[in-house]
Amino acid sequence: MKTIGKISTFDDEKKMAFGWASVSEIDGVPVTDSEGDIIPIAELEKAAYDFVEVYRAGGEMHEKNNVARLIESVVFTPEKFSAMGIAATELPLGWWVGFKIVDDAVWQKVKSGEYNMFSIGGKAVRNNG
Repeated sequence: MKTIGKISTFDDEKKMAFGWASVSEIDGVPVTDSEGDIIPIAELEKAAYDFVEVYRAGGEMHEKNNVARLIESVVFTPEKFSAMGIAATELPLGWWVGFKIVDDAVWQKVKSGEYNMFSIGGKAVRNNG
């Protein structure tokens, strides 16, 4: 199964965009991202918390920084589904985000569809075993 972090919705007036930053599993099936990687939900959760605690700013194409501010973040895990009374098959295991875009040129690219997904950055050691 393959998926990418498509922008699901945006609020034109408030310059806010929302969607999956990364998805680990859908209905128990691991998801391969656009780089060919599978990120287990426990690892994604650690990375998401690190991003929220330390960075919180969104960039443009992994180069220009501080074009957006994180306004929403939740990592959906089996434990959270259970606590919220949500069936495990209703949503993917993954990281949902929302950003307020503060750079007008970047916002225009989101609105036009040129930028239509989120992309997480980071470093990892590939486990090819």
